[in-house]
Amino acid sequence: MQHLEERIAHLTRTVDELSDIVRAQHDRIDQLTQRVELLIQREASREADSGSHTYTADQRPPHW
Repeated sequence: MQHLEERIAHLTRTVDELSDIVRAQHDRIDQLTQRVELLIQREASREADSGSHTYTADQRPPHW
């Protein structure tokens, strides 16, 4: 019985640690997503100001 209690305690601690890691990753992904969106907006603004067009991965250039 003691062995099972020790195992449960260990597994509980592991789950708590993993939960903290997942939360930290989630926060980091949110932060990086915001930065990417800001960079996209800046590039769109720069593109509009210069009058040039940069093709993104989901767009084909006009010669295709």
